[in-house]
Amino acid sequence: MALRRWQKLSEQVIHRNPWWTYMRDHVRHPGGTEGEYHFVRTPGSVMIIPRREDGRFVLVRQYRYLNDRESVEFPAGGLKHGQSPAGAAAAELAEEAALAAAHWQQIGVFNPFNGVTEELCHCFLAEDLQHCTAEPDDTEEFEIISCTAHEIDGMIKDGRLWDGMSLAAWSLYRAVVGEVYP
Repeated sequence: MALRRWQKLSEQVIHRNPWWTYMRDHVRHPGGTEGEYHFVRTPGSVMIIPRREDGRFVLVRQYRYLNDRESVEFPAGGLKHGQSPAGAAAAELAEEAALAAAHWQQIGVFNPFNGVTEELCHCFLAEDLQHCTAEPDDTEEFEIISCTAHEIDGMIKDGRLWDGMSLAAWSLYRAVVGEVYP
């Protein structure tokens, strides 16, 4: 059975900043009522799962202001207007983890919060890693960590890895690439 779709009657930009745009659509629901839908529009994002030759994965620990706590995450970032997902992934891997990759595989695309944003996050596996110079933004500070798949699963289980996009990326990795534990 096909679900009935909403009809967009108009859209309005409420506010723009360098990272996203706050939108308000006037919509008609399938039953005929009209209303507003507020959401965030972005150019998209990328998340990278860097895997070393020894099978360990590279993650970063950083401070997250909104929850006032540290977060363990895979390297990630937003796309700039006109930037390709592959280009953004290479830039974010260098910026956050001081790594360049010779081999890339896109393992999926997901929406990180589909009731609030139309953003699509492109998830990549990066391999054949080499060190490069990191140039994080002035607002960012990273601790680079290396973990086995077992350790990542343990951090998920005990709540140390709580970032939703990293959880989604790890789920895609497990479904698409799989994992044989060393």
